[in-house]
Amino acid sequence: MKVPKLNNNDDTYVLVEWLAATGTEVKEGDPIAVLETSKSAEEVPADATGVLRQEIALMADCAPGDLLATIGASAPTPVAPVAAAPQAAPAGPVITAPARAAMDELGVTEAQLAALGVNVVRRADVERLAAETSTRTAPLSKVQQAVGRAVTLSHSTIPAAYAVVDMPLDEELAATRRLTKEVRRPVGLAELFVMGVARLHGEFPLFFATLGPDRTQAVLSERANVGVTFDTGDGLYVPVVHDAGSKTMQEVATRLMEYRVAAMKGDFSAADLADANIAVTLHHDGGVTLAIPFIFPGTACALAVTAPQEVLYLDGGEVRSRAVAHIGLAYDHRLINGRDAARFLHALQREVRGLVATE
Repeated sequence: MKVPKLNNNDDTYVLVEWLAATGTEVKEGDPIAVLETSKSAEEVPADATGVLRQEIALMADCAPGDLLATIGASAPTPVAPVAAAPQAAPAGPVITAPARAAMDELGVTEAQLAALGVNVVRRADVERLAAETSTRTAPLSKVQQAVGRAVTLSHSTIPAAYAVVDMPLDEELAATRRLTKEVRRPVGLAELFVMGVARLHGEFPLFFATLGPDRTQAVLSERANVGVTFDTGDGLYVPVVHDAGSKTMQEVATRLMEYRVAAMKGDFSAADLADANIAVTLHHDGGVTLAIPFIFPGTACALAVTAPQEVLYLDGGEVRSRAVAHIGLAYDHRLINGRDAARFLHALQREVRGLVATE
């Protein structure tokens, strides 16, 4: 029996628990081991019925395709019984590590599990039991749990501040239709703001930096690696347009189009999600007019792009309308102050307008 491939982000896993000892008779489908990935702990079921022999040491690294265990076709030849003192009955079922984590999340007790009448309690057993209780729960996806950890870390370690400007976008919205035809790729506000942010790397290096370990200096980045949020309803992903400042509109549009497809499938590589030093967060759904993003750990700021709204204004005594969006910046106050945040937002408006005029 080989180590299965559990996700696309890890090349190796850690064997954290054997659920069946060498010499134990197991049935196909029984959980026999627990492998820990960077995201979670996963139970591995037996792929055959027979006698198990462990082939990997506890807490050892293993890779997909490595020999995890062998399962013989029959039990060992029995030997004559030897009189022994009676042993106490087990105190309860074996509860796997993922099952215990589910118990904490869903509020299931060991007393409730004992009523299941199974020898090994798996996460699925806990979830089924929780669903049968009167308390309604909704287990979070692994992606959402990862988002929760990032939010918790950000709010507990980064003293954040926020600035927002009203940005008229009539010309930019009109230009996106023209640019889409020219580059033969979807071009919208996401593409414009990714490129606009990246072009400010040289002028505002601290906005792409991270705080040094001694908290007295900023570690500067050599290029603008712009993370972009994608939320398809199954979790938040932040893939990265690497070295965005050196790319053309067509290249950025192509990369974001690829990421939209990957987000729908939940199929990103580890490289896609690595090394962001600034983030552009998109809030276009449902007429959202204001959003305050959290700052992703390891970065200095996150830009929020909201849905443009039609607003009225006076033009020489005549009432007109135009499309305006609130463009906000959450920033690490240890690296950036309010005046520079305002300068960055006004410079961003200049760069986005420049893209419309030159592309």
